[in-house]
Amino acid sequence: MLRSLPSLPRRAASLVRHTLLAPVFGAAALLSACGSDSTAPNIPSNPAVETYASALGVNIANMTKRNDNLFVQDLVVGTGAEAIAGRTIRVTYSGFLINGNRFDTNVGGAPFSFALGAGMVIQGWDQGVAGMKVGGKRKLVIGSSLGYGNQGSGPIPPNATLVFDVELLSVQ
Repeated sequence: MLRSLPSLPRRAASLVRHTLLAPVFGAAALLSACGSDSTAPNIPSNPAVETYASALGVNIANMTKRNDNLFVQDLVVGTGAEAIAGRTIRVTYSGFLINGNRFDTNVGGAPFSFALGAGMVIQGWDQGVAGMKVGGKRKLVIGSSLGYGNQGSGPIPPNATLVFDVELLSVQ
């Protein structure tokens, strides 16, 4: 297309070239700004001020605040053995981003086992599952500083608040 411009006056051809190329350079600049920029702000999430998809059933005002980055709500209070640090527990769970997108679940599959308090899971789980009793179901809302931080993990973006529905199956 630019080869047909010589018939135009030199100034007009230059104007057309710049008009055609400006969006290309602008788009390139915008895309480079969207990449992983080490100067981008690293702001941890704040579960208390997030907006949650209604399907998640999160109402922070009705939850127990364990700290600024962990809110819990017992949906069903269990009656069995209590989950305490050092014990191996088995759970089923589903994990969601605040927009309602599920990023992981083992419901319908094999239970997930881990030693509570041993650092085998994110801190929000070690702290949020502690105190549950077998048969209990709990909703956890975990800020990024007790989750995957500014690195994220797989489908979990950096600085994401996470919502988990957890059922405690056993304590050993």
